[in-house]
Amino acid sequence: MTDGIQHPKRRPALVTGASSGIGEATALRLAAAGHPVALSSRRVERLEATAEKVRAAGGEAVAVELDLADPDSPRRCVESACEALGDLEVLVSVAGDVLPTKAHETEPEQFARQIRINLDSVQDLVSAAVPGMVGRGRGDVVFVTSDVVRVPRPTMSSYVSSKWGLEGLARAMQLELEGTGVRASIVRPGPTDTEMGTGFPPDSIPALMEEWGRYGLMRHHGYLEADGVARAVEFVVDAPRGTHFTIVEVEPEAPVKRSGRQ
Repeated sequence: MTDGIQHPKRRPALVTGASSGIGEATALRLAAAGHPVALSSRRVERLEATAEKVRAAGGEAVAVELDLADPDSPRRCVESACEALGDLEVLVSVAGDVLPTKAHETEPEQFARQIRINLDSVQDLVSAAVPGMVGRGRGDVVFVTSDVVRVPRPTMSSYVSSKWGLEGLARAMQLELEGTGVRASIVRPGPTDTEMGTGFPPDSIPALMEEWGRYGLMRHHGYLEADGVARAVEFVVDAPRGTHFTIVEVEPEAPVKRSGRQ
């Protein structure tokens, strides 16, 4: 847990992908800042452990199951979060999946599943949560995307496609929500040390790194900590009214080069 500003107004938040990585770090950050938090993912037992950390520190937290491959799960998740914490004022979309295959080597069913998980399910969450925010005249929706939107990486075609689509959704919503009191924002992180990609075949990783390096996509070997991205999300959510951060890019700092002198 981290220190944060306590909000005089209660702002319940739903964070997806909160069982590990950026989602978990974001949930902890928002809870420390005074937000009641609904943590969601498929791994409910891990969510419960994180929620207990929040409660032990004096915060409010609840674990809610969310399966992004199930079209009915996002609405159930939002309903459960509202029932436990009250009307949502913050939705942070973090959860996602990556398939390490080239476009022409990906089965259509696999590609469609990636789009379902990384894009379609987010619109499901938006359709369930945002109308209430608009009706109340206040809310924040934060889409955690990826720097593959700015610089696509090969052998991640379905992931790149879905993240491009996600930013398109966010950009359109920024226009659609103007004047409603609801802000839609993008946090676009670079390479981050998380569990995503840990399911890649181990023998595929060196070839992947080599290919990215050939296209100039791995300038250094620095990685973001998940909490660094979570800080950006907190920054966006807690911006004062009248301020709208439409996109925040977060990149890892390059390791410091040593001169060899003592």
